Amino acid sequence: MIKVAFFAEILIEEFDGASRTMFQIINRIDQKRFSYLFVYGKGPEQLEDHACLRIPTLNTGLNKDYSFTMPLLVKEQLKQELDSFQPDVIHIATPSLLGFFALRYARERNIPVISIYHTNFISYIPYYLRKLPFLIKPVQRWLVAASRRFYNGCEQIYVPSPAMVRELEQFGIAYNKMSLWQRGIDLNLFTPKKRDSNYVQAITGNEKPNILFASRLVWEKNVQTLIEIYQRLQRADLAHNLIIAGDGAATDELKKQMPKAFFLGKLEHEDLAKLYASSDVFVFTSTSETYGNVVIEAMASGLPCVIADGGGSADLVRHRHTGYKCVPKSAEDYLIHIKLLLSDPELHQVIQNAALAQVQELDWEKLTNRYFDDVKGLADNTSKDLVWTVC
Repeated sequence: MIKVAFFAEILIEEFDGASRTMFQIINRIDQKRFSYLFVYGKGPEQLEDHACLRIPTLNTGLNKDYSFTMPLLVKEQLKQELDSFQPDVIHIATPSLLGFFALRYARERNIPVISIYHTNFISYIPYYLRKLPFLIKPVQRWLVAASRRFYNGCEQIYVPSPAMVRELEQFGIAYNKMSLWQRGIDLNLFTPKKRDSNYVQAITGNEKPNILFASRLVWEKNVQTLIEIYQRLQRADLAHNLIIAGDGAATDELKKQMPKAFFLGKLEHEDLAKLYASSDVFVFTSTSETYGNVVIEAMASGLPCVIADGGGSADLVRHRHTGYKCVPKSAEDYLIHIKLLLSDPELHQVIQNAALAQVQELDWEKLTNRYFDDVKGLADNTSKDLVWTVC
């Protein structure tokens, strides 16, 4: 039995793309082969019948949706629980206070560490510190240095896109520690077969083409550009509805700035799948993604994408083949490609078919099997090293 201690700030399955990725692993744990201890801040009292430790949290003040765990408040108890569990491998979700605690614990006890690069926190800094611009570069430098220390302390880092591999390498993170590990997609959930014109017409009250944006509504997702796209759409001679799925700290301001858009809030995956398949164009302005789950979900639903040419999402779309990539802050560039797709049904169909063919290669079962094989490999190698040391 291989024992894994899994550290994460948040373990709520539908919280965001990172959480959904973690639960693709968690929901596939073979408890005959692996025993997991979950150490986390926000989340349920219990994760099925796995061992769990919840750590006190403190709200960041920057974003009401996020809080930091405070492992130092329960440092001795946490170490005792970990020593009792005796993990063979440690999985750390993020380089947070909890993540660095876990990394130090692993180094002290010669336990290998695996991590998945979920969130490009460095790209968030200009949004969080936009009112204190003189702090942006110093804080970014500090975060880069912290990321370098953290990830170079891991044995294996799963990175979701080539763009993120290149960025992390520029930060000074060892290339030989990184493995490209893209995200999978549930092709039974996200499919063009879910298209339902009655469903979307019940939302909009009309038969106009539907432009969809789906994401957490936070400023670091470059939603200012979404506002500017809305303003240009209002001035353009183009029949349309703009539908916004998601919620977050920027919701109230977005509603003020885009009064004619349809705001649906956060949707369950079944409703979101139906909305993707029933819309006509997907717009995504974020440049801070390490991957971009919503882009793949839209593509799998037969929804052509017009996205920012930046961040990990940009690797998911082949420009003019499986979708369109735009200058990230150019609302006019988005508008050109939205009009192109809505005015040319044949082009719309060609883009849709090419995107559907691409996503068939993304299989969660293969990806999670590889993860569990790698965890076993890390545990086995450590066991051999220990035997060699004893001999």
